[in-house]
Amino acid sequence: MRKNKLFLVALLGMGWCALGQNKQLLYDFSEIPQSLMVNPGVETDFNWYGGIPTLSGISFQAGSSGISVNDIFADDGIDINTKVRERAIFGMNPRDELSGTYQLELLNIGFRGKNEDNFYSFGIYNEGDAIGYWFQDYAILAFEGNADRLNQAFDLGHLKTRGEMMNVFHFGVNKKVDNELTIGARAKIYSSIFDFNSTGNRGSFVTTEGQNNIFASTIDADMRMRTSGIEALREAQDEENLAGTILKRGFFGGNLGLGVDLGFTYHLNEQTVFTGSLLDLGFIYHTNDVKTYALKGNATVEGVEIILPDALVDPDADFWQDLVDEIEEFVPFEDNDKSYISFRPTKLNASVRYNFGEQLASRVNCDCGTAVRGGGFRSKYANSVGGQLYAINRPRGPQTALSAFYLRRFGNVMALKATYTVDKFSLTNIGLGLNIQAGPVNMYVLADNLLAYQNIAASRYTSFQFGLNIISWRKN
Repeated sequence: MRKNKLFLVALLGMGWCALGQNKQLLYDFSEIPQSLMVNPGVETDFNWYGGIPTLSGISFQAGSSGISVNDIFADDGIDINTKVRERAIFGMNPRDELSGTYQLELLNIGFRGKNEDNFYSFGIYNEGDAIGYWFQDYAILAFEGNADRLNQAFDLGHLKTRGEMMNVFHFGVNKKVDNELTIGARAKIYSSIFDFNSTGNRGSFVTTEGQNNIFASTIDADMRMRTSGIEALREAQDEENLAGTILKRGFFGGNLGLGVDLGFTYHLNEQTVFTGSLLDLGFIYHTNDVKTYALKGNATVEGVEIILPDALVDPDADFWQDLVDEIEEFVPFEDNDKSYISFRPTKLNASVRYNFGEQLASRVNCDCGTAVRGGGFRSKYANSVGGQLYAINRPRGPQTALSAFYLRRFGNVMALKATYTVDKFSLTNIGLGLNIQAGPVNMYVLADNLLAYQNIAASRYTSFQFGLNIISWRKN
């Protein structure tokens, strides 16, 4: 019973730590400056903006594609052990994932150049990204053992996980090429705080009838876990200097990498718009505080063998240590500090939007009684509808999502965006975003999967984004 409880705690802990990455509510929401972060080629009309430090962009998403808290703890009259077995152990499969990100903007500033067709932005944000796939064969082995599963090969490749935390320093250029096309690019420097990954594992574990003992266990493994920054954080925690070490590694004291974002907006005609972006096309080169742990080889052991009366000759013999030494001799466990490269989880966005209804007066072209720019910016429509495709590169192949959206603008003061998203986390994900412009103060709140708020415990996905900015459309 205790073993089952420990396993259940580990299972639910992973479920609560799971995350997702899609930002369909923010994408192409051009009233919000942070829309530049998901498409550097979005159309902009403000002269400059400044994000409130640490409050301009806060986003967090959490989810599980395979199970919810309610699936295990609902008061439905079913024994909890039965639910763990049927809904978790055998109800999930190795493609069920726990994945995602959080972001916290530390600084975000944008301004228009002397050439009003060019808009520049720069800043810093902290990001964490993680993914873990359901290790089904490991779970079966831990929950039920191997005594009743003779000749069944447990797949060691079910273990696939990776995670990282870093600061990202970025500088972007957004250029209006002509009245139909706007393009953008953003250069990034990654300063890694920590990284771990174990994604290319292969091998099997099988139990058969033994010749010198009841059972014989055979392991054939090619497994590897690579880490960087973990030991530094562990030592810092022991020395009560964790915050200082994180700060140091996040500001060029860790491992460094380079990346780029690309994006565009293209008007097929006056009211139909096509957009696209490719984000985090980059890598990090890990050279300091690196550890790689590897298990490669094969062995067959038949457990602790005690042969009488020979064993009585040395009553102090450590039979368990002999067993460990035998396994390590055939399946060598190694560690090294060799450098390695990790690639960022690249993301793709694409959308088609149709604008209709009343055309709103542009803030740039309004009669404000003060010198303002004019002429070069499109008026916005009161209504927009469309669809968006999202994809992210993951260890077991792309994770995708498809969204339909409706955007309603109420003058230049408020805008609402509603989305309906289908992905592997939910088929009923309805989201709502609110943007308010009170003079120069811009505030936005975006939330996903609103239907799940009726019963949070039954939800497999939730998402929230919030930010505060100061925006100006005037030329100073």
